[in-house]
Order: sequence, then structure tokens, then C-alpha cells
Amino acid sequence: MHSLIFDIETVPDVDFGRRYHDLDGLTDEDVAQVMFNHQRQAKGSEFLPLHQHRVVAISVLLATSKDLRVWSLGESDADEPELIQRFYDGLDRFSPDLVSWNGSGFDLPVLHYRALRHNIAAPRYWETGDNDQSFRWNNYLSRFHWRHLDLMDVLSGFQMRGRAKLDEVAVLLGFPGKLGMSGALVWDRFAAGRIDEIRNYCETDVINTYLVYLRFELMRGRITESEYQSETERLAGLLRTSAEDHLLEFLAAWEGGA
Repeated sequence: MHSLIFDIETVPDVDFGRRYHDLDGLTDEDVAQVMFNHQRQAKGSEFLPLHQHRVVAISVLLATSKDLRVWSLGESDADEPELIQRFYDGLDRFSPDLVSWNGSGFDLPVLHYRALRHNIAAPRYWETGDNDQSFRWNNYLSRFHWRHLDLMDVLSGFQMRGRAKLDEVAVLLGFPGKLGMSGALVWDRFAAGRIDEIRNYCETDVINTYLVYLRFELMRGRITESEYQSETERLAGLLRTSAEDHLLEFLAAWEGGA
């Protein structure tokens, strides 16, 4: 097993909004509100088109037979190009299997647009077999390949009406889910300069995703019941040794709900 579970958090790309809507002189907060208002009038929702998002956090959980770690890429003051470059550099170096919740529908397309924006090369990610034959039938880009497993997509049977929220599925399975934070609050936290809260939230999302992934691997017979129990205990052990409050809070919620 060599899996990289990942999640991103985003805010409105106010530089784009300022240029596109001709809003010179407005603050970032005002530009963001204009962008939200335009989207609400057009679609009835403030959720912006994917190309209008800017990445402010990428968190990952690396699971191998010898290693289990969870962290956020870069330092809290790292800019967007550095975060995205670090993500793709990891794929170039290790070619891990990617696991996400709605990564095909949100995280990866956003990363595509932002990498394009910042001239970031990601040859391993875009490989489809021209240079490495092993990627011809199993690559990151094909919806029905397993090098990237979008749990939401697969568990819904690739049907829109079957989709569910990570928070609800995590709670369904007895895991903590979201602990007082959600994607809808990220812009407010970011505008207030509370980037560490966003990174912490992103890390707990990848832990929830990993727990759902382990249950999925058990369901499809890729791991045994004893292997499942061993891996969940390994994760709990990792959290117990953490000095990070948000990870200890997650552990307490997990053990309290068990």
C-alpha cells in the first residue's frame, strides 16, 4: 500500500474577480462579495466556478507499509504556486495512488486551472502511457482507473443522485466528520488571517477520507478485518502521539463515538 489521501481548500481568486469585473479600487472582501453575488444571480448559489478558486491549503495523508503521516504542504505563509508545485512534485517523485472525496469533481480540476495559471509542470500526473506504458491502462486522469480513487464518485456508482457529503458518510460509519468547521467558512477564516485553522480543518478532512477509504478497502476485499483493525489502530496511535490540538480533538471525537 502506497496511498496519498489529499484535500484542498480554496478561496475566491479576487485578482481574477478584480480584473474580470473591472473592480479596481475595491478591497479583497468587497471583490469576493461581488463574485459571490454574480454567481448567486446566475446560478442561485454562491459556489464559484472551479476556475475562479484559489488554493490556500493542500493537506495529505501518506500511508505506506512503513509510514503513516498527515500534514499540510508548505508553511502557513506559502503562496499558491509553492503549494501546487509541492503536490505535483510528490507525484513526480513517488507516483502514489491518490485517494480523494470528490477529487475528480473539484480538487483536481481546480489544481489543473491553477497549475495552468502558474506555469507549473506536472509530467507524471499527465502521463497516459506515451512515456510510461504502465500508465496506459491505469493513470490519474481516467475516471474509471484506480491510480486516482475518488471515493464519492465510486460509492455513488458514478451517479449524481447517489452522491453524498464526506461529513455525512463519515458520521454514518462512526467517524467524527467535520468538527465545527466547513468549506463554507473558509473564506471568512482566510479573510480574518486564520490560515492555520483552514489547514487544520483540511487535515481532519483527509483523516476522515482515509477512514472511509479503509472501510471501502475492507468492503471490496482488498484488506482483511484484522488488517482493517490494525490500520485504524495505527492511525489512532499516530494521533495519540501528536502535539496538535486539532488532531487530539479528532481522536477524542473518534474514540468518544466508537
